[in-house]
Amino acid sequence: MKNWIIIGATSAIAESVCRLWAVRGYSLFLVARNQSKLDTLANDYQVRGAAKVHTHLLDVNATDSHQPCWDAALDAMGRIDGILIAHGTLPDQKACEASYETALAEINTNALSVISLCTLAANEFEKQGTGNIAVISSVAGDRGRQSNYVYGAAKGMVTLFLQGLRNRLFASGVHVLTVKPGFVDTPMTTEFDKGGPLWATPDQVAAGIVSAIDKKRNEVYLPWFWWGIMMIIKNIPEFVFKRLSL
Repeated sequence: MKNWIIIGATSAIAESVCRLWAVRGYSLFLVARNQSKLDTLANDYQVRGAAKVHTHLLDVNATDSHQPCWDAALDAMGRIDGILIAHGTLPDQKACEASYETALAEINTNALSVISLCTLAANEFEKQGTGNIAVISSVAGDRGRQSNYVYGAAKGMVTLFLQGLRNRLFASGVHVLTVKPGFVDTPMTTEFDKGGPLWATPDQVAAGIVSAIDKKRNEVYLPWFWWGIMMIIKNIPEFVFKRLSL
């Protein structure tokens, strides 16, 4: 489990995960769009103890570039033990409501590009007979809410896809983890009021991800209490739920 591809490596949660893996001496293949930031992160992880760190530029929406990215990682590391998919955007819900094209662009980034990468990884790991696929979804995918239902729809698609993928790959020795964070204090959520106990740091979520991968968990809410919150939200009757402002 020591050779990992990290898609969206410049995201706050992915950075925190990589810091933990670097201390363990893992080899990391960092994938994102910003080469200068990738270089900075690569240097940091090497200082922390990573065995090898490689970087690769990728626009996740250019799905025809996914296979060459995988091939580059395989050439660089010799073997791939896992892929962490951590990229995503937080769309402007009102803009998505006003424009189908805007909504589709967000679904492409948050869902379809993820499905493309997961399909590729699944097929490669299935041939290999082992591997780990860890994907950051969201509690937003558990139930559609008026405040973010385009984002929620994309994450819900990812969550359901991963359920089926996990079922398919179990007999092949390939593990699939669905990560469902709640509110996380990252640059993506700068516009939010972050007061209260429900907000977590990227380091807290990263520790949960690494632990879940180690323990081969199937699905994990981070922090853990979001499981209870979402159980309540999912079980509110629709005739009541549609009257709520959530």
